[in-house]
Amino acid sequence: MGSGKSTALEALERLGALTLSADEVVHSLYEQQHVVDQLVDRWGAVVAPAGAVDRAALARLAFADEQQRAWLEGLIWPLVAAQVAAFREGSVVHTPPPPAAVVETPLLFEAGMEGIYDATIAVIANEELRRERAAGRGHEALDERNARQLSQQQKADRATYVVINDGTPAELEAELSLILERLAG
Repeated sequence: MGSGKSTALEALERLGALTLSADEVVHSLYEQQHVVDQLVDRWGAVVAPAGAVDRAALARLAFADEQQRAWLEGLIWPLVAAQVAAFREGSVVHTPPPPAAVVETPLLFEAGMEGIYDATIAVIANEELRRERAAGRGHEALDERNARQLSQQQKADRATYVVINDGTPAELEAELSLILERLAG
C-alpha cells in the first residue's frame, strides 16, 4: 500500500497498455447485492449501513483477525480471478493489439498469482513515503494490512521488473515506458 501501483497503472494506460485494477474490481463487487448480503450475514449491518458497504468498517473487522480475513478473501478472490480471466481473454483479441495488458494486483505474490502472468512489475517505494501515501488516502488498519504483505525487497526479488517510485509521476512514467518497450520487443 502506498507504493504507487495505481499511479503506475494510470501511467501504463496513458502509454497504451490495456489496464485493469483489481482494487476497482473489488470495489465493484462490493456494490453487488449478493456480495453485500454475504458480508452482512457474516458481520452484521455495521459493514453495510443503508445497504452500501462501508469499506473502512469492513477493513477493521476483516483485517483484525486471520480467520475473518481468510473468509473475506475466500469470498472475493475467486470473483476477482474470474474478472481478470475475462479481461485477459478480451485483451488477446483487442484491436489494435496493445503493447501490454496490465492487471494491478495487490497481494499478487502473497496470493501466489504471479504464475498466471507473462511478466510482473513490482512498484516499490521508501517505507515512510508509502505510509504517508496510504494514510493520506484514508486506508484503515494499515499495520494489520502491512503485516500480511511481503516486504518491498521480497516483492522486488520475485518480480520480473522493479520500479522504485520515490520520485515524480513523470519519472515513474518514464521508467514504465522503458519496461513497455522491453515487453513489446
